[in-house]
Amino acid sequence: MSPEVISTPEPQIEDAVAALDAAANVVDSAIAELAAHGSVDADQVLAYDLGHAAAAVETGRSMIDYGAKGTLEGQLTCVFVADVVADLGAKIWGRETSWGVQPDALDGARNFVATWRDPAVLASLAYQDGPRHLDPEFELVEETFKRFAAEKVAPQAEHIHRDNADIPEDMISGLAEMGLFGLSIPEEHGGFAAGGPGDYYGMIIATEELSKASLCAAGSLITRPEILARAIEAGGTDDQKAKWLPQLASGDKLNCIAVTEPDYGSDVAGIKVTATEAAGPNGEPGFQITGVKTWCTFAARADVMMVLARTEEDRSLGHRGLSILIVEKDRGDSHGFVLTQEGGGTMEGRPIDTIGYRGMHSYEVAFDSWWVPAENLIGMDRGRGRGFYFQMAGFENGRIQTAARAVGVMQAAYEAAKEYAENRVVFGRPIADYQLTRAKLTRMAAIIQASRQFSYQVGTMMAKGEGKMEASMIKAFVCKASEWVTREAMQIHGGMGYAEEYDVSRYFVDARVLSIFEGADETLTLKVIARTLVKQAQGEN
Repeated sequence: MSPEVISTPEPQIEDAVAALDAAANVVDSAIAELAAHGSVDADQVLAYDLGHAAAAVETGRSMIDYGAKGTLEGQLTCVFVADVVADLGAKIWGRETSWGVQPDALDGARNFVATWRDPAVLASLAYQDGPRHLDPEFELVEETFKRFAAEKVAPQAEHIHRDNADIPEDMISGLAEMGLFGLSIPEEHGGFAAGGPGDYYGMIIATEELSKASLCAAGSLITRPEILARAIEAGGTDDQKAKWLPQLASGDKLNCIAVTEPDYGSDVAGIKVTATEAAGPNGEPGFQITGVKTWCTFAARADVMMVLARTEEDRSLGHRGLSILIVEKDRGDSHGFVLTQEGGGTMEGRPIDTIGYRGMHSYEVAFDSWWVPAENLIGMDRGRGRGFYFQMAGFENGRIQTAARAVGVMQAAYEAAKEYAENRVVFGRPIADYQLTRAKLTRMAAIIQASRQFSYQVGTMMAKGEGKMEASMIKAFVCKASEWVTREAMQIHGGMGYAEEYDVSRYFVDARVLSIFEGADETLTLKVIARTLVKQAQGEN
């Protein structure tokens, strides 16, 4: 019995726009309801659902231009938008009063949704994920990093994951030679960013290709340098930019991020790690850092750490009492390390075992009077107490990069699922022939392409100094979507999906971390997306 054959509808881009407009009206009504309450914390469930709905709508809007480029592109756009509207309908059903809408709020989009969620339509589009439409220069970036990922990363990815092994130095040096670490650092500081709208494209494209081969072994190597580089660009002195950015761009210095504490994750205003003014071995001005940081990924291998610490004694200042210090260190053993300084300062790293995202290695790092020169405080005197803001500038950049990582993992899972489905025979037929399998694959393809197109759009915005909230939106949407895509890819593999010998099991456990780091999903959605939307509705900046 062959799969059902139907005439796939022509794309209805105008109807997709109208459906998104209807969804946006629902989102706007919910924003007004929250604004009337005065605070997102007055109804966190509504705020959370609203934040994700708003992110999904914006992701859908990013697909409209793509959908106009061809028939397949338009069909994938319609499939994605139909899912966005249907998901929003599920959120508001029975809670219309909370959202401030009538039960028929989305009825105008009902026919569009019915057409593009029709199982036969979805099945007819299986195995078509659509072109990316990159300019030639970025096609070259894609091909270059795709080749490196296939030849150098993929053959080692499973070993690194299975044995929690270290990332090979030749992999790091190879990517450094290719210019990975300087893709979005300005040319005047040794990077390749020329100040145009495409400055982030190379980083996004390279990250996707590397993450497709391995999230931990290659796709995440650039994350921490991106965060530190943006923090330095946001608040560093000219001398600090001239010193540190070229070293980050070349890969001569790799860094980790030390922000989170055991009792303070996203609530950084309460952190306890202190940086107290103290003279160095030769009497030079500086700071002694004392306290414990956790989830310091790559801390053993890193040459420097970006440490957010409390430099002001008055704890009532909250986040205004925090500063960022660049902490130089020797490389340590990935199984745990203890480093000492002249004068008695110590730094001890304890590894934290994780179910996925292995190879990067995360640590709890304890500082005891670890001394740092005053010249390593980002911004020097002008930067004291402003570390929180510099960190946020860095994390905005990290979020778009994390979205690109999620796209790479999803693409890998999707391709694995397609291949397995074509070869696995169940009840006398390849599972690729079954409607359910085909419908799943089409929805995966639409989600991945929409996520990719939104990441390109946000990258363009960020190159112009815009897109702060959109960076949070793309991170929130794509990372959560990656859990569904990798889960379904694993399910298509059946029992073998649960076996470590198939890469899809690695994609699943790796995807799970994406909604946790670089801003936990709940905090990002409530404290950034929903709060920003409410402030905009209230006329605040």
